[in-house]
Amino acid sequence: MKTLIVTGGTVDASFAVSYIRQQKFDYMIAADSGIHFFIQAGLRPNEVLGDFDSADPKQIAALRKDPGILFHQYQPEKDAVDTELALLLALDRGGSEIHILGGTGTRLDHMLGTVRLLGFAMDKGVPCFLVDPNNRTRLIREKTILTKAEQYGKYISLIPLTTQVTGVTLTGFRYPLCGYTLCGFSSIGISNEIVEDKAEIALADGILILVEARD
Repeated sequence: MKTLIVTGGTVDASFAVSYIRQQKFDYMIAADSGIHFFIQAGLRPNEVLGDFDSADPKQIAALRKDPGILFHQYQPEKDAVDTELALLLALDRGGSEIHILGGTGTRLDHMLGTVRLLGFAMDKGVPCFLVDPNNRTRLIREKTILTKAEQYGKYISLIPLTTQVTGVTLTGFRYPLCGYTLCGFSSIGISNEIVEDKAEIALADGILILVEARD
């Protein structure tokens, strides 16, 4: 089941509506102030969750009137941010591919935390993408194929999430690598480009943050 999560970071409404139409999601979850986007866009989430500390009470009340929307409310003092709760809910509901909008924005701590949360899906073998108008981010720990025709942006960046990632081999890129060890304190993986119809990322051990970016 292809699942969308809209959470409380920065959401470009025009981009988000276009992305949703293109992706054709089966299930949609609003996390906290992600409610605002659904109200603004005239879209109906299947479930809503959060502590609602940053959501508009009037918008919450409006959605609560719809008996078809499931609500989950939490105390603000909790051990998990709303995005984590939404991602775990998406996995529990059987999400087979998950896309997160609103997971980036002005709070760098939240954004870095959200990138790490993608590991919940990776551990279950579920593709999970953190998306905004300029970036599509995911975690990888096995061979990954990218095509030039379907890439999200011009630039491909690989950043180690683990202390090191060994055996990194890149083919079909402007800057290839062969059996390289990417370490945490290095920028060598930033701003590569696909130069063939198909590009391949292979690695032996570790986890990479894969960012497809455009200016």
